[in-house]
Amino acid sequence: MNIYQKLLQQKSNRQKLLGILIDPDKITVKDVKKHLRHILRAGADYILVGGSFLSSNHFEKIVKKIKKNSPIPIIIFPGNTLQISKHADAIMFLSLISGRNPEYLIGKQVEAAPLIKKAGLESIATGYILIENGQTTTVQYITQTQPIPRNKIDLAVATAIAGELLGLKMIYLEAGSGARQSVPLNMIKAVKNNTNLPLIVGGGINSKKEVLKMWNAGADMVVIGTAIENNEFV
Repeated sequence: MNIYQKLLQQKSNRQKLLGILIDPDKITVKDVKKHLRHILRAGADYILVGGSFLSSNHFEKIVKKIKKNSPIPIIIFPGNTLQISKHADAIMFLSLISGRNPEYLIGKQVEAAPLIKKAGLESIATGYILIENGQTTTVQYITQTQPIPRNKIDLAVATAIAGELLGLKMIYLEAGSGARQSVPLNMIKAVKNNTNLPLIVGGGINSKKEVLKMWNAGADMVVIGTAIENNEFV
């Protein structure tokens, strides 16, 4: 069973999932084992690896070390075409469908496609939707796209539906790393009620209580990162 089939099965069984994001710019290869202890303690179902801005050159080494020291499936959450590794279990093939910059709708995907195929990675087409969080995020700055306003629930829903009709396999609502405000619960609920795809939510989530609220609102997987990096996830 590949990763996407497993995700669909977990969704069908109404199993709520926790994904933990490792940003290669924020840890070293030596930090991996220590970081994994925090991840295992948190009860992660999946490890996501990636970042909006890759300034380090040890992406491959980090993925390889995670794979060697953890039984948890690894999904690459790429910020650019350098973030590809054959040691991962799958990669989210992201399309920034909330933006209007063609480079992040199809341009970067054309660059990455041959590399992903060569690596033999399972690719999961994912509609990536940025949501306003109260500050400019790295993703917003790099992609030069505007997030969907927090009060525009109908726009978020329409964007997610469009992604589903285009044949994407998952929807990812993202407030951004270290966001001041996470994705609104009523937006999560509305997107869930109007689409049939696995729904992932991330950004600005700092506690188990917040994770539970997002699961209850309809998220199939909640992704945390900064709280684990700072050992603050309680």
